[in-house]
Amino acid sequence: MKAIPCLLACVALATASARADKFEGLALTPPMGWNTWNTFAGNCNESLVKETAKAMITNGMRDAGYVCIVIDDCWALKERDPNGQLVPDPAKFPGGMKALGDYLHANGFKFGMYGCAGKTTCGGYPGGRGHEFQDARQYASWGVDYFKYDWCDHGTANGPETYRIMSDAIRAAGRPIVFSLCEWGQNKPWLWAEPVGHLWRTTGDIGSTYASGGKNKWEHGWKELLDMNVGLEKYAGPGHWNDPDMLEVGNGSMTLAENRSHFSLWCMLAAPLIAGNDVRSMKPEIHAILTNRDVIAIDQDKLGHEGFRYSADKEKEIWAKELSNKGWAVCILNTGAAPAKITVDLRELTFLTEQYYDVKDVWSGKALSNSVEPKTAVIDSHDVMLLRLTPGS
Repeated sequence: MKAIPCLLACVALATASARADKFEGLALTPPMGWNTWNTFAGNCNESLVKETAKAMITNGMRDAGYVCIVIDDCWALKERDPNGQLVPDPAKFPGGMKALGDYLHANGFKFGMYGCAGKTTCGGYPGGRGHEFQDARQYASWGVDYFKYDWCDHGTANGPETYRIMSDAIRAAGRPIVFSLCEWGQNKPWLWAEPVGHLWRTTGDIGSTYASGGKNKWEHGWKELLDMNVGLEKYAGPGHWNDPDMLEVGNGSMTLAENRSHFSLWCMLAAPLIAGNDVRSMKPEIHAILTNRDVIAIDQDKLGHEGFRYSADKEKEIWAKELSNKGWAVCILNTGAAPAKITVDLRELTFLTEQYYDVKDVWSGKALSNSVEPKTAVIDSHDVMLLRLTPGS
């Protein structure tokens, strides 16, 4: 009789050891790209994807790093085929997903797709529950490089186990795919998801506003989401990123300052930079924000450290991000409702280790005096002063 518990334990151990972790060596810097949802919601289609890809080549977004084009929800028919396969809506995607993936690859992009861990997606289309291994093989056959897996209609499913099953399915399908866990932070994925996926949502959905609210009651302003990520920086790094949701730069009624600060602080968070505006017709000032190489470099720094909130008071917040070669990015956000004259004495920032730094105002591109002298600027409401510090003499 004593052999039975031993046998069961051995079977459990063998099952656990047979589980495959995610593909390593992917997403060593935060993924960058574009997603259909924030502007077009369920109106995704083949023409939109191809027009967007062409625009991103012409406007320089692809070459700035936005290489993953992701088709979000509502791409499929409402029912699977008799064999249980997902069926792309032929009215929206007449050429099929394999051909569209080949088109994106031929034009220097990666191909991203959407699924959901529940019985149905958020839009009411077939979900992946019970079809994980079948779906993963199908995505791999289409040449998918990035897979976003949502959390609608999940019922009583266990979050960590549900996402582990899809992670195992992707691994078994054999194609290296970046796995994006979109479970809204409900099960604290930063505590368990590193071996499962490459990025995980830490929050609910973003809206195109600075403060609370959006088009829908479940959306949050980006400043709310920023606050929700305070303290999570220790869980992020190369190949495993906290995801405060996609960018809303260029959407809604945000001021230019709010667009600029939204982008700056997502870069400070080492967040995935997944644009969601209509890049075919964006204003020049929005294009200038999204393609600023110096700001993007802060997000994409190879050290892979997520920034942290160093201090906060009634008029400002100071965020800091350690960079390669002993450098730092420092971002000062004016949280007030009016422009404010703000002074920061870099010598008082206790995280700095070098005696002197050369200082650059990243958005203006201008070199400032070194770190010995306090930095003063009039910062518009909800705008930022973004500084890059490089060890100097």
